[in-house]
Amino acid sequence: MTTDQLLDIEALEESIPELATRYADAAPYPHVVLDGVVRPAVIEQAYAELAAIPDDAWTNYLHLNERKFANTKQDTWGPTLQALAEALTSERFVALLERLTGFDGLLADPALDGGGLHRSFAGGFLNVHADFTAHHVQRHWQRRVNLLLYLNPEWRPEWGGDLELWSTDMSRCETTVAPVGNRMLVFTTAEDSFHGHPEPLRTPPGTARQSLALYYFTEEARLQVRPTDYRARPGDGRLGAAGIYLDKQALRAYDIAKRRLHLSDGGASRWLGVLNRRRRATERRDPTHRPEGD
Repeated sequence: MTTDQLLDIEALEESIPELATRYADAAPYPHVVLDGVVRPAVIEQAYAELAAIPDDAWTNYLHLNERKFANTKQDTWGPTLQALAEALTSERFVALLERLTGFDGLLADPALDGGGLHRSFAGGFLNVHADFTAHHVQRHWQRRVNLLLYLNPEWRPEWGGDLELWSTDMSRCETTVAPVGNRMLVFTTAEDSFHGHPEPLRTPPGTARQSLALYYFTEEARLQVRPTDYRARPGDGRLGAAGIYLDKQALRAYDIAKRRLHLSDGGASRWLGVLNRRRRATERRDPTHRPEGD
């Protein structure tokens, strides 16, 4: 299928002058929300293919700062999901992103470093953070833009899960984005682009919060290299803030190891399993800590 068959890309291209202004002027940092980018029949097929992916194809990311699953193994995706990823990393779409975001020379990432399909079930969460700033394998790639395409056939407000965009000083949540199906969020990746969905999901059993995450880079002679920077919210309290900080330090060590040793997703899962056991021990010591998820 062609990009035109998958995406309503002509409408996006025609709207770029207005969208680029909205993007640049958005608070708390440059971003834009786009609804209905994927054609209706295509998004319905993507939902069906996502539901058919076997459980053992997912890697767990279960630790104090997040509770989710990810899949970068595109050979386990259906043809529509694969075609969507190709369309969103195509020359034409990347050129559109350059005009939208103001970054020249954007590079799509075929390795899906940190990206791919993501899902979280009841109790799942992702603490507020700013993303890692440099590719783990491509030594000269600086991360510039995040794209999230939500893949939820149904989403109800009472389930929670809105993505929170926090002020750059972490004093307040400035806006939220509900993860409704066929909604795309594009935002600039920077050291202070803090975001997350920190409250545990309240979805029914078996219902997941799902998305396709794609990241775009520029090639630079000198990089700013920093791992994912999790932050406590003003109301998290001393114990919560201490747990977030300690877990972040453990993840920093993992990030260094991943860059030097090129650890696989399986290696990440085993490492994070250790961190998850540490989280359980923290919860036993502090009964008020974040509840366990499925």
